Amino acid sequence: MKAFVWALVTFTVLSDQAAKFLASQSLTPGAPRAVVEGFFYLTLVHNTGAAFGVFPNQALFFLIVSGLTVIMIVIFLRKKYDIILPRDLGFALILGGAVGNLIDRVRLGYVVDFFDFRIWPVFNVADSAITVGAFLIIISVFRKRREA
Repeated sequence: MKAFVWALVTFTVLSDQAAKFLASQSLTPGAPRAVVEGFFYLTLVHNTGAAFGVFPNQALFFLIVSGLTVIMIVIFLRKKYDIILPRDLGFALILGGAVGNLIDRVRLGYVVDFFDFRIWPVFNVADSAITVGAFLIIISVFRKRREA
């Protein structure tokens, strides 16, 4: 895996864990703190489900799925000798997000979420990285099809 892909994975994990630490230290679970009143809040949630709170109380299942996802992406990226943007950046973001949430699942038994836009389930930096990574991979697929 190229150095900048590893750097993006590392940055994603570290920023996710730092943000979760700060949220856990400064927020009370379930007590929203307005950042932009009526639009954006910080609300500490202990999520036992998947990204954005779907399928709650399935910790063991998501622990296994997260672990397998991490292993599969690492194998995929290590076997690739060429870097294809934006695909590999997408995989790096997904890997970093999966590792960030996996750390929480192993260490705490739940994932720390805190970004709250009220029109979407509460989420975190790792969930954002996974979502952006998935969009980058989709863009890469459509670009490749258009080129073919």
